[in-house]
Amino acid sequence: MKGTYILEISFQNDIELSIGSLGLIHFKKGFYYYIGSAMGSQGSSALLNRVKRHLKNSNEKKRFWHIDYLLESKNALLTKIILIPCQIKLECEFARSFLQLTDNFIPNFGSSDCNCKTHLLHFTKSNNLFK
Repeated sequence: MKGTYILEISFQNDIELSIGSLGLIHFKKGFYYYIGSAMGSQGSSALLNRVKRHLKNSNEKKRFWHIDYLLESKNALLTKIILIPCQIKLECEFARSFLQLTDNFIPNFGSSDCNCKTHLLHFTKSNNLFK
């Protein structure tokens, strides 16, 4: 199955993390929405397998994407996963739409293969975008 996914990640406190090539980043407490896609039909590039990979412990996978560095933090709590099965890549459209609603964002996070400002958006409070 192909599609787009959104991960809701919460931080109870401000924290600094080293995120691959982005370097040291300050994350404010609150909720972050990471938007990704998996457009393969099978294997690691299929939607369910991509999300399952994100759920693995850091010692079970090699850090490859920015989100891998974030999720390995003991302070990052994955609170929600939204799967959007679709045949077209909607990742950038969601990121641009969320950018208009967000309190803040982490520049260049998850967007090294596109022209988006970011794929990680910060909300001070849990947003009711998804109930």
